[in-house]
Amino acid sequence: MSATMTTVVEPSKAGDRTETHAKPEIGLTGRKIVYDKDGKPCRTCNTLLDFQFATGKAPIANKKAEEPSSSTTATTTTTTNTTQQHKPKMGGYAKDDPPDVAVLGRSTWTLLHSIAATYPETPSNKQQQDMKQFINLFSGIYPCWFCAEDFQKYIKKNEPKVANQDQLGKWFCEAHNDVNIKLGKPKFNCDLWKKRWKDGWDDEE
Repeated sequence: MSATMTTVVEPSKAGDRTETHAKPEIGLTGRKIVYDKDGKPCRTCNTLLDFQFATGKAPIANKKAEEPSSSTTATTTTTTNTTQQHKPKMGGYAKDDPPDVAVLGRSTWTLLHSIAATYPETPSNKQQQDMKQFINLFSGIYPCWFCAEDFQKYIKKNEPKVANQDQLGKWFCEAHNDVNIKLGKPKFNCDLWKKRWKDGWDDEE
């Protein structure tokens, strides 16, 4: 399926004629491309592939790429890992790309769940107020503006539960599940949040 395009008309530098170009609405991953208020693709709101596509740095291709055959899977995996481990360097530093919406999301949830895991079992009134303030501030400065607005809406409908560690942990877990559902991912059993983010799994599990 080809990417959906919107035609944008802009004045030329000379000011005496107009130029048109296609502005993609759907990226190569199948997700809707998010744009900033200035009309430019939002780097932290899109996957790297979709961002590159929207900025003309990725080729227009069929989104349903061919699946690698079993005979080439091992080779492909090895090649990919090798490429990731040996990225070109500049000045001694790997030329890693800025985080896209997926990398940012995974890192953020790791942080939030870890914060809940170290939150006091019986927090003081100040600690509870600080946590509420942190969540509200966090929702306002999150790098992906589209995600931030969505989280703000969630907070209004679901007031943060900060009375104790278990309540906060489950609240973050449920908030994470709300995002998972929108992305078509399976929900996590929030009764197990401590095993996943604090205590670890038992050997027999």
